[in-house]
Amino acid sequence: MQVLSKMTPVPVTCLEYVHPWTQSCTVATAELMIIGVQYCLRIYAAVYALSLVMRGRIPSLPELKKTLRGWLQSTAFLTTNAFSYSIMMCSLRRLLGSYNFYTASYVPAFFAALISIMVERSSRRALLALYVSNVATETMWNILQSRGLVRSIPHGEIAIFGVATSVLMYCYRKNRQKEYRDSMFDVVRFAIGDSEVMKGDAPSEGVEPPAVQNVVGRAESSQRASKSPKYPLPFIQAAVQAYLQLTGRLKAMGKHKLCCHRYGCVYDTLSSGGRMFSIGLGIQVVMKAVLQMRKFISRPALLRKTFLSKDIARLGLFLGGFTSIYKMSSCLLRHFTDSDSPMFAFPSGLLASVAFAFYSDNTIALYIMWKTLQITYNWGIEKGYLPRVPGFTVMLYAVSTALLFHAATIEPQNLRPSYWKFLHSISGGRICIMDRSGFDVYGLNTSGQIRTMMNLCKTEPILQGRLS
Repeated sequence: MQVLSKMTPVPVTCLEYVHPWTQSCTVATAELMIIGVQYCLRIYAAVYALSLVMRGRIPSLPELKKTLRGWLQSTAFLTTNAFSYSIMMCSLRRLLGSYNFYTASYVPAFFAALISIMVERSSRRALLALYVSNVATETMWNILQSRGLVRSIPHGEIAIFGVATSVLMYCYRKNRQKEYRDSMFDVVRFAIGDSEVMKGDAPSEGVEPPAVQNVVGRAESSQRASKSPKYPLPFIQAAVQAYLQLTGRLKAMGKHKLCCHRYGCVYDTLSSGGRMFSIGLGIQVVMKAVLQMRKFISRPALLRKTFLSKDIARLGLFLGGFTSIYKMSSCLLRHFTDSDSPMFAFPSGLLASVAFAFYSDNTIALYIMWKTLQITYNWGIEKGYLPRVPGFTVMLYAVSTALLFHAATIEPQNLRPSYWKFLHSISGGRICIMDRSGFDVYGLNTSGQIRTMMNLCKTEPILQGRLS
């Protein structure tokens, strides 16, 4: 089959391509708007309700009003993105007289995204741009790979995570006086703590000189051993005493004068890693229990198989391993060099990223990469090192969203399946029954890819009937 140039017009109408289930552009747009509103109201109701729950207190009336406004505004944003895409495709066809490879989806999707992002609150635009750029990066890589222009590197996601995390940790250590604030720094502080900032810049509360700490550690361990509760079984009592003696000795072990953690380096490394392992394990257990509750009720035997499997500990091993390796390597660097520097974050971060092999995921690696780029860019602007580009966030969202819509239309097998299902849901299945056969001339087997992707979702029977 002859492959046309990407600028060659394809003689199809919007009736044949965009909305083959109805002859009216207006009706097609109205249907997408109604379906989009219903879907978006459900999605954002869960998102904003969860944000209220996460605050851990009863919301006030002003907070409820603000949440309600945010819910409706976010619904309007996403709904606008859905139906304006259809409007743009029909309008461009009428304006230009035909479609080509770019105007078939990318150009109308770009303008639709540009319009819709202006509907959303400015405070949420960066978060949305970060998410779609994450998915768009993976999609672009898949597109280039399908054309033979790039090849996947074994464990490439670990390399991306390692480099991005090292830069992120460097920024965290450089942010000694908390000049720049970002939610990601709160996550790092929760996992690593303030002990990995440089000596003299970390909080001094509760930090004693090494000699005093050794005395305190021995005193605390002896007090715990003497005042430990009595257990009915002797081996339990012996185990508790052995644990208290071991932790007391580890706490009393020395540390470098530049280390900011309270107790010895070994204890700090093990306790921090154990805490993060417990958190990761707990998250996995809760998620499995909630998401597979119906299966457990109908098939109780799955409980043993699920909660005793190796997969249940993968997140815990990643979080615990990363924290332990990072803190251990940082302490060793201080011991060997007798100095401390934010540059230690690079070797420590690269070594700790090995733990990502337990829970390697492209989405996580790309999110950390884009989040690190956002932090360095914004911080560079605040410091005066980088120029502020007006409308950069809006343009990033529009460019990334346009790429995702284009891939979903012309070559959907390069799109992340979860995003395809999202587009299927927000369009009420209409994305599956758009007639793309006219674009097979570009040599991408678009019709065949669509048939494959349709198996991931169930298209509404009423649409299938109207199409036939």
